[in-house]
This record gives sequence, structure tokens and C-alpha cells, in this order.
Amino acid sequence: MTVSHPAASPQPHVMNTYGRVPIALARGQGVRLWDVNGRQYLDALAGIAVNTLGHNHPKLVPALQDQVAKLIHCSNYYHVPQQEELAQLLVERSGMSNVFFCNSGLEANEAALKLARKYGHDKGIERPEIVVYEKAFHGRSIATLSATANPKVQAGFGPLVEGFIRVPANDIQAIEAATRDNPNVVAVFFETIQGEGGINPMRVEYLQQLRQLCDQRDWLMMIDEVQCGMGRTGKWFAHQWAGILPDVMPLAKGLGSGLPIGAVVAGPKAATIFGPGNHGTTFGGNPLSMRAGVETIRIMEEDQLLDNAAQVGAHLKTALQQAFAGLDGVREVRGQGLMLGVELAKPCGELVQRAAEAGLLLSVTADNVIRIVPSLILTRAEADEIVALLAPLVRAFLAQPE
Repeated sequence: MTVSHPAASPQPHVMNTYGRVPIALARGQGVRLWDVNGRQYLDALAGIAVNTLGHNHPKLVPALQDQVAKLIHCSNYYHVPQQEELAQLLVERSGMSNVFFCNSGLEANEAALKLARKYGHDKGIERPEIVVYEKAFHGRSIATLSATANPKVQAGFGPLVEGFIRVPANDIQAIEAATRDNPNVVAVFFETIQGEGGINPMRVEYLQQLRQLCDQRDWLMMIDEVQCGMGRTGKWFAHQWAGILPDVMPLAKGLGSGLPIGAVVAGPKAATIFGPGNHGTTFGGNPLSMRAGVETIRIMEEDQLLDNAAQVGAHLKTALQQAFAGLDGVREVRGQGLMLGVELAKPCGELVQRAAEAGLLLSVTADNVIRIVPSLILTRAEADEIVALLAPLVRAFLAQPE
């Protein structure tokens, strides 16, 4: 298959901020997509872990059509009943206390950073500091960019925001050393599984040690579940595999199955930090996005998609490990559920276009990690198809002379 070049490309009136694959997608069904020329693709990216229910889901689409005909947006001057409905669902599934709604993962992370700073100021700390991690990615606003650990995306946007202490993951001694005798630390902020940083999981024992440290130091534990949350690992939230509870949890991506939505879920320690006027949003919590979140959770439970993510994800991970066993140039297959990465020994960004040419949509992150984050409706047969398409591409790529 050759990648089709849409008639509208290049797009002279759209700001040039993406290195796009030269295809234009027109419609989708399940885990399949078709471009404007009718060519079909297997979607192993799901809009970067967004399309939880795949494309054109028979239960989701009618619900959204119903909501569009009733009320799309009104503003937060008024009560929005769907906000309470979705907030209750999230509180019940997280074991936390309340929720603030916004529009994206960046906005949710930005709100978490504001919560941490106000938490510090309320305790009399004038210059609060937040522990963040090597290889982290939290967004592209100035504050979330400062919390992020990628020099490439930070370049050209200094000066960055102060108040961050960076440590390596899975090393409790490192964070203890970095924060020793520092009374200004107010929070620890991390992804349970780093997404853009290369599908890097935090170990269960480390998460448990970190929870204990936060309790001892009276810090907020803030877990960015934007990419790894909403059932992707086989539990509602990836940190639940460690049996811990965060104090603050940003969500987005898969929460609305494609509609823009973000949320900050707060536990008891953080639930009353914000008061009226401390934070807000125009579009956040609108009835359409709230309906998308409510229906996403309802359908996930009806269709047992947490179990599906765990089982099909385990099958896919094993199949990838078997396909690449002993292959020189493949360092590791890692991740959990349907959030998987294949790390190669050299940069492999060109595989994104090669895969598209073969009819497979995926991404490469951290320069040399193939990221696979398909919809949670993926079947074992479709998982096998991903492997069948990907394995020969990787073998051919690694066989190329340097």
C-alpha cells in the first residue's frame, strides 16, 4: 500500500506545527480508518490514546447526537447537571472526593500545578516547589512545559517557570536526597506510565514508597493519568495496580472517547484548596463533553472493556515479545494493558510513515520507542494483525545498513 496524498495538502492556511504523515482520514469504524481516497488502515494509535470506544461506536454516537440536539454549551455561570453525573462516576471509581472539569490534559495538569502552589501558599510557603521526573511529559503550556523533561519541546520558550525539582523514576533514595532539608516542597507530580517519555512504568513498590513519603512529608501526591488512565491498563487508573490513592489526579484523552475533555480529580487533602474565583474555564464541563464522559464510562462497563484491555493487552504484549525474541536491535517490549512500547536500539521515527504505507497507524515517541495505544475495543484477532503488520516492518528497518 502507498500512502495517499490528499488533494488539500499542503495546507497553506494552517499553522505549520506538526510533522504530518501525508494522509487525510475521512471516516472510521471500530479500529479501522479510511482516508479520503478510500484506503483502509488498522488504527493502533486511537488518536493518541483518545478513542477509547473506537470509531463510530453504535452506543456512543446516538447518545452524542441526542445531546447535540438538546444543549451543547451554556457556561459555568449556571449549574450543569451532567457535571455532577460524571463527577460522581469518577469519584466512585477513583475513591477520591470531587472533580474540576476542563478541556484537555494540558489544562488538567496546569490546574494540578495551581492546586499544589496554592496548597503551599495556604501553609505559609512563599515559593512552593514541586518534584517532577526525568523523561516526564505534562503538556506544552509554559508551566507544564517547565514540568516536562524534554529539552526539544522546551527549546525557544525560556525562561521556564521556576519551582521544579527533577529526579529519576523508580529511585526513592534519589527523591529523598533531592528534597532533604527543603521545607518548600509541596507535591510530587508524575505519570504512572510515562507516555511521551517512552512508555516507562513506575514500579509498584516505588509507587507505594512514594505514597508513604508524601504522607510523611505532608506533600500532595499528584498522578498524571492523562494517557495511562481511563481503563487503558486494565484498571480504571494505572496507579490502582499499586493499591494507592493520589491526592490529585489529572485526566483527559480517553475520558470522552474523542471529544475534548479534561478533569482534575481531588482527594480529601486537595478537595477544598480551590474556592470560587481560584480557577475556571469557559468551555470546560459543557453538557456535550460531560455526556461523552458519562456514556464512555457506561459503555466501558457494559462491554467489560477493562477486562478486555487487560486480556487483549497481555496477549498483544506476549505476541510482540515472541515476534521480536532474539532480534538484534529490539531492546524491550514494555508497558501494561493496551499501552505498550517497543524500544529499538536506534531512532525509528521513519517507521510511522512506513507503517502507514503498510496500513497500520502508530507513533514513535522518545525517538526510538514504537508506541501502541489502540482503542480498548481491540480484539485478539486485531492484536495479532497489528503484530503481523509491524513485525516485518521492524525487521526490515533494523536490517538496513547504518
